[in-house]
Amino acid sequence: MINIDDVRRILEMAREHELSELEVESEGFRIRIRKDTGGVAPLMTPPAAQPLAAAQAAPVPAAAAPVAAAAPGIEPDMELAVVTSPIVGTFYRSPEPSAPPFVQPGDTVRKGQTLCIIEAMKMMNNIDSEYDGTIVKVYVENGQPVQYGERLFAIQAR
Repeated sequence: MINIDDVRRILEMAREHELSELEVESEGFRIRIRKDTGGVAPLMTPPAAQPLAAAQAAPVPAAAAPVAAAAPGIEPDMELAVVTSPIVGTFYRSPEPSAPPFVQPGDTVRKGQTLCIIEAMKMMNNIDSEYDGTIVKVYVENGQPVQYGERLFAIQAR
């Protein structure tokens, strides 16, 4: 069970790493911390009705949105699907350091194809495409931390 000292350590880590949101689940107890304009406030909730593994297996929703022409290779009126991070963690473009990236700009992807991996709490989470289309932009560098909802890829969907 999580005790008050654990909560204090979690809050310290959130402040130290300037996280805007963090969720931790242990032994059926879940804590979600969100940073508001005034600071970091803990929100403690009872255990989730569904197991954590089922929640992580859920597909990652991608939002369809027009993207401005400021980015190279993106035309002004191009409709793009933007894949965002479903969790806070570390972004990896390939399955291991010496392997080529899962996808590159210009690559054609299929729905369900792995785009990247996000490591969170020592677990590797595959992030799959929700669309058939072409990768137009990769927003994050390999090995960089990502926040919940941060843009990862722009896909020109077919």
